[in-house]
Amino acid sequence: MRGAAVRAMKLAPTLIGRLPALNYFMAVQDSTQRFSSRVGNYVRYRPAYPSAALDLLNKECGLAAASVIADVASGTGIFTRMLLENGNRVFGVEPNAQMRNAGEEFLRSYPTFTSVAGTAEATTLADHSVDFVTAAQAAHWFDREKARREFIRIGRPGAWTVLLWNERRTGSTPFLRAYEQLLVEYGTDYQDVRSERATQQIEMFFAPSRFEARTFDYHQDFDYPALEGRLLSSSYTPQASDAGYAPMLRELRRIFAEYQVNARVTFEYDTRVYYGRLG
Repeated sequence: MRGAAVRAMKLAPTLIGRLPALNYFMAVQDSTQRFSSRVGNYVRYRPAYPSAALDLLNKECGLAAASVIADVASGTGIFTRMLLENGNRVFGVEPNAQMRNAGEEFLRSYPTFTSVAGTAEATTLADHSVDFVTAAQAAHWFDREKARREFIRIGRPGAWTVLLWNERRTGSTPFLRAYEQLLVEYGTDYQDVRSERATQQIEMFFAPSRFEARTFDYHQDFDYPALEGRLLSSSYTPQASDAGYAPMLRELRRIFAEYQVNARVTFEYDTRVYYGRLG
């Protein structure tokens, strides 16, 4: 489970034309503000990404310390920090003021970080100014066509676009099956915004360009307070003023008590990395 890459895939443009014309990248109303009240939990309890993802970009895309990167929808800076620690100059483009402020605080010790108030569809960056455009845990919120045009505009010739997600496994353990059922029962719009649905349609973002994909194993271990924080970091869970909030937490405590081992439970993820050149 904690291994490196487990599979690879190549998709040609001819395949893309046969896919269903679904668009899970369509903007959700007020999507840039969904996490405003959840920033603290997001910073503390959202997962990072396996180092193997950067190793992949280094090997397959020529990612080097000299590469200039636009990390779009950079949020609180979880993936941005990995790029900065790789030695890169990174423009963190984030539309949500609370998330952006948290990212600026989180990354203030990195001199090669620049915080930018912008969106995937209008980054404000100069034409042909970056070698990579990355988006971690975010592309399902974008207006697909507008974001694609913007990525092409800011990318230098041969620039890479990299989209990645941590997809929580929903049925690999009894605990994860119970947690999934909790989200189905109490989530406000969980079924509509799950990133897993977006990644099934990733082909349309790159079309008609070729792209490749890799999947890596990742995990997080939680005690109960951290598990609660992880749950409340999700945009589709009720907040304290909502009727479903208290019963949701009662069910979470029950699930934790039933499935904990040495006072811990584990989230298992498939980290999916999609990369290609647009245009």
